[in-house]
Amino acid sequence: MKTGIIGLPQVGKTSLFQILTKVEIHAATHNPREAHLGIARVPDDRLDRLAALYNPKKLVHAAVEYADVAAIGQEALKDTNYLASLRQVDAIAHVVRAFDDPSIPHVGELDPLRDIKNVDFDMILSDLGQVEKRLERLQKDLKKQKTTELEKENDLLLRCKTHLETEKPLREMVIDKDDIKRIRGFMFLSQKPILYVLNISESSTLGADLESAVSKFNLSDVASRHNAGATAICGKVEAELASMPDEDASEFLAGYGLTESGLTRLIRKSYELLGLISFFTVGEDECRAWTTERNSRAQDAAGVIHTDLSKHFIRAEVIHWDKLLEAGSEANAKSKGWMRLEGKDYIVQDGDVMHIRHSG
Repeated sequence: MKTGIIGLPQVGKTSLFQILTKVEIHAATHNPREAHLGIARVPDDRLDRLAALYNPKKLVHAAVEYADVAAIGQEALKDTNYLASLRQVDAIAHVVRAFDDPSIPHVGELDPLRDIKNVDFDMILSDLGQVEKRLERLQKDLKKQKTTELEKENDLLLRCKTHLETEKPLREMVIDKDDIKRIRGFMFLSQKPILYVLNISESSTLGADLESAVSKFNLSDVASRHNAGATAICGKVEAELASMPDEDASEFLAGYGLTESGLTRLIRKSYELLGLISFFTVGEDECRAWTTERNSRAQDAAGVIHTDLSKHFIRAEVIHWDKLLEAGSEANAKSKGWMRLEGKDYIVQDGDVMHIRHSG
C-alpha cells in the first residue's frame, strides 16, 4: 500500500519525503517529473512494550511506502507519465504551506484552504475528463450491443459525472462494493483517500500550534469529510530532529511541549487512512507487527505472515496486546483464560497478538 506525497511548489513536500524515508534526492541528477519511492517505519508503542516483555533478538515494525510525486497543477496533470505515477498510489498526502518564510517564494497570501480547494479541483477536473472519454466510448459500444454490464457501467459513470460536476471529489460519493470494482481500473485521483498535511512555522509554542493548526487554518470541515483527514507538522523542526540521536530528540521535543514528532502522527494517520491495522506475533526470537486491512479474517491475516499459514489454517490463539502485558506472560494469560482460540472467520482487531495453529 502506497501513499503519494503531493503539493504545490515550495511547500516542503520533497524535504518531508526525505525526512520520512531517509531517501536522498539530488537536485542535479533527478528528473522533476519522476516519482521517488521510500519506506517509513510505523512507530508503535504497543510493539515496543511487548518487545520489552520478550527481549527478542529481532524487532520489526510495520512500514508505509511513500512516493514523492512532482509538484501538482493543471499542466502536470496533462502529463501522461505524471498521471500514471499518481494513479498508482493508494492514498494521497497533500502537503500544504502554512509557514511564513520570506526566503522561500510564495505567490499571494498564505491560504492553505484555498490551495487545498485548487488542487482538489484540478484532480476533479482530471477525473471528469476521464469519465467523459469513457462515456463517449460506452455510447458507441451500447449502440452495437447492449449488455447488462455495459449498461451498469454507463449508469455508474453518469452518476460520477454528475457528482464531479458539482465540484465534489469521488471519495465523497457513496457507492456499493460492486460499483467500486467497476471503476477500480480507472484509478480516479479524487477517489483516493486524502490526508491534508499543514506545514507550519516554527514557534516557541509549537506543541499548542500543531494541535490547533487544523482549526486555525479552517480545515476542520474538509478534514472531517469521508476518506479525508488532516494533521500538522513543522518541516523545519522535523529536519533538525532527523539529525539527532533518539535521546537528544526526546529532549528537543520536550522543549516544545511535545511527546512525539509531527512525522510520527503523520505516519500513523497515513496508516489509518489506508484502512490498515497491525497485529503482532511475539516471542524470544522476534516481535513483529504485521499489516492487514481493517476487517480482515484471521485466515487472511495468517496469509500475510506466510501463504502456507492461510492454506493450512486451523485456529488462531488470540489475546489483545494490553491484556498480555497485564498478564505478564503467555502462561499467566492462559491460566486466567485470556488467550482465546478463534476460527478462520474471526475478524482481527488492531493490536491483537496472534499465534497461528496450522497443519502445514
